[in-house]
Amino acid sequence: MFQHLFTPGRIGNLEIRNRIVMLPMTMGYSEPDGSVGDRFITYFAERAKGGAGMIIIPFTPMYAGSHMAPGVFDDRYLPGIQRFTKAIQAHGAKAACQLITSYHMVFKDDVPELVGPSPVLNQMMRGVPRALTIEEIHGLVEDFGKAAGRARKGGFDALEFIVGAGYLLNRFLSPITNQRDDQYGGSLENRMRIVLEIIASIRREAGDDFPLGVRLNVEEQMPGGHTIEESKIVAQALERAGVNFINTYTGWHESRVPTVASMVPKGAFAPLAGQIRGVVGIPVIASNRINDPETAERIIAEGQADFVGMGRALIADPYLPNKAKEGRADEIVPCLACGNCLSDIMVVYKDPHCGASAGCTVNPRTGKELLYVSTPAGKAKKVFVAGGGPAGLQAALTAAERGHRVTLFEREPELGGWMRIGCLPPHKDEIANLTRSLAVRARKAGVEIRLGCALDPRTVELEQPETLILAVGAVPIVPKIPGVDSAHVVAAEDVLTGNKVVQGRVIVLGGGLVGCETAEFLVSKTKGVTSVTVLEMLDRLAPTISSSYRPFFLGMLKMLGVRLETQTTVEEITGEGVKVSRKGTPEFIEGDAVVLAAGLRLDPAVVEAFRGKAPEVYTIGDCVRPRMIREAVEEGLTVGLKI
Repeated sequence: MFQHLFTPGRIGNLEIRNRIVMLPMTMGYSEPDGSVGDRFITYFAERAKGGAGMIIIPFTPMYAGSHMAPGVFDDRYLPGIQRFTKAIQAHGAKAACQLITSYHMVFKDDVPELVGPSPVLNQMMRGVPRALTIEEIHGLVEDFGKAAGRARKGGFDALEFIVGAGYLLNRFLSPITNQRDDQYGGSLENRMRIVLEIIASIRREAGDDFPLGVRLNVEEQMPGGHTIEESKIVAQALERAGVNFINTYTGWHESRVPTVASMVPKGAFAPLAGQIRGVVGIPVIASNRINDPETAERIIAEGQADFVGMGRALIADPYLPNKAKEGRADEIVPCLACGNCLSDIMVVYKDPHCGASAGCTVNPRTGKELLYVSTPAGKAKKVFVAGGGPAGLQAALTAAERGHRVTLFEREPELGGWMRIGCLPPHKDEIANLTRSLAVRARKAGVEIRLGCALDPRTVELEQPETLILAVGAVPIVPKIPGVDSAHVVAAEDVLTGNKVVQGRVIVLGGGLVGCETAEFLVSKTKGVTSVTVLEMLDRLAPTISSSYRPFFLGMLKMLGVRLETQTTVEEITGEGVKVSRKGTPEFIEGDAVVLAAGLRLDPAVVEAFRGKAPEVYTIGDCVRPRMIREAVEEGLTVGLKI
């Protein structure tokens, strides 16, 4: 199926076993002193074992005041780096070092400074940087070269440095932030001077035969920013300077155009890579929203790129390449493009010393490979799992993989629990793929799945499982509001499934994730809806959406015309609308239909009915406390490893 994707490729003198490149992402797994330890090594080695062709790992070429990315600015880091590169190469992957500097540098007294080419407001950091002096620029160029030489001594197969994300070097290239009037500002030639000087410095220290690339922001997605047309000129200059590959990038962290969110079509930015490939003779890597092998294969087959960069897809499933190559694509754990991994790490911009590290919604082992180790069960137990949502499926899968005899009971005719509803709003298709992946892997592991069959205490007494795992979920909250039982009041899940149809002016009660996504569904997928108003009693909408995606999502709702009201308490539902208290002021909002999205609640009686029915009883997922997929999957894994 993927004949182009699994053809070997070359970068300079380096042969790579396939066209999949794991993109550099700062994960926060380095040691407190900036060295690489077992956690860091194990995480990346797992991705090498999973079949990626080349893995690019960010390292910092100078001390910046924190150690979010490990250091390569001192010889003391070399022993750990050498151990790291050997671990990657032992599994057949190539290891590439990315030299990254973001916004800060330390020049004296161990104090990080926010710096840039010019004193232009850094929106990400909410501060105005100090402009680097020419002497400091020369020092930075020298540091990049020394770090490159050290990376080669550390055993890396290749090197790149980043001119993207709105980071320091990107800000030199950008006309938005580079307002210098010396040799490093003004014309495009001057703005890219520092980049060319870094290339020359790297070549002096690491040699002309060391494969070298640039992670180039080919379209900044910022008003007045660097565009693809300028990037073509830059790419040609990079090739002339001796660069061996270009790893394309798009957008700044603060740009208003999302680049990795679920609303972005898969492979949407590959045409930008294609335009760069059309003007250079060196390999080009496409990136952003390439989350599955089908998209990756298409990009290579259509000639848009020589390699495809996968980042979050390999966080979600390190074995994606091997599964695709071996015809097991149905087992791939899909990246949901939820942005939680990015949100986890971006808190460092508020507190550089917070010790943040990235996790994954669908893969709780990410960064915890040494904690969540699956070993064969000492004794194969008879295990019953009640509930086929994410918690139950993950628990059943994990237990079966360890050798237990597992039966899963699901009262509905389909698996997924609340994921059956969660996949219905726009851009949430991957949630359905997660359900399918969990089900496929569970069945292949030997789990017996009984659909349309709710587990009851009597069955447990009769069949006597040794372990009972309760993952029975939660039920929707029906608020005690006068008029809530009127005919024109419907549940959000009924609207999303099509069981109930609403038209005209629709009022959604509840501004959490479900309420906001239902509003998007109504305005974009439902005929006959003329307006949508979301009412939330708290002061914050959709608080559980990742902080990296939330601004885009709420901005999109506003653009679609959805009225969003916070600090608004509904006091009565009438035939003509709802009576509310909005920030303490009485108001009447007219509407033809009301949709309830007030969240979920426990039903303790369901769990209590199973107490003492088996020697081991565990409760996981929403029936403990209603939360998100991330918590459900991790609890399922944890209990599956425990029994």
